Amino acid sequence: MLQCAKVLIGIPVYNEQRYVNDVLSKVLRYSNDVLVIDDGSTDETPLRLAQQSVEVIRHAENRGYGRSMQDMLRWAKFDGFDWLITMDCDEQHEPEAIPEFLQEIRDNKADVISGSRYLSNTPLDDAPPKDRRIINAQITDEINARLDLALTDSFCGFKAYRIEACEKLTLDVDGYDFPMQFWVQAVANGLRIQEIPVRLIYNDPKRSFGGPLDNPTSRIDHYRRTMHEEIIRCSTNLPTDAVKGLCETTVGAVWCKALCNQAT
Repeated sequence: MLQCAKVLIGIPVYNEQRYVNDVLSKVLRYSNDVLVIDDGSTDETPLRLAQQSVEVIRHAENRGYGRSMQDMLRWAKFDGFDWLITMDCDEQHEPEAIPEFLQEIRDNKADVISGSRYLSNTPLDDAPPKDRRIINAQITDEINARLDLALTDSFCGFKAYRIEACEKLTLDVDGYDFPMQFWVQAVANGLRIQEIPVRLIYNDPKRSFGGPLDNPTSRIDHYRRTMHEEIIRCSTNLPTDAVKGLCETTVGAVWCKALCNQAT
């Protein structure tokens, strides 16, 4: 059992003036080690963060969810933390669940502890937007089939990461497709993955992903492209079936050709 792990709570925010004070006041009940990445907010979020006893990194402009994740992992490593727990700041992740992640960290059986909104159902769960649930299910099924996993929720941002294990990864995807790169590299590098249930909450079902990603077809194509590129790039360290059928796709053909050229 890991008794004395040093844990950082990391929270990416973008225009969260409505929620930031309430969320941080609850998070600070569980830890004084809190890092907020303000991803170029243009509302009153920066002013409200200045009133909180938390560390803040501010992006001069909006750089994306994935970039915020990269920054939090780098900060945790630099400042000597053993684990990073990430959660959103829109009240869709309950700070009251932080002790459950801390208990799993103490049990010391995994390198990634991933919250799942679909692992178990409760009467308090909200109904997810139809397009988001369909995309999550389709992408999760494909990740499981290609990477030999048994995930139930591949997109939940409520996670705990063992920093030492994540040092093996080379993460550079800046957008909402960050989890696609992360899961592939986690498997390729032998990280132990565990899911725990978290409550399914949707406060703003019409929230924008930005630009073309608001179109569900464009969004799932974007996720698949990132996943497929990363699978092909990491193929030598993945299950044999991971690349099945990918070289016949447009994206896969380009990558397979590039890899063959490198090999020769």
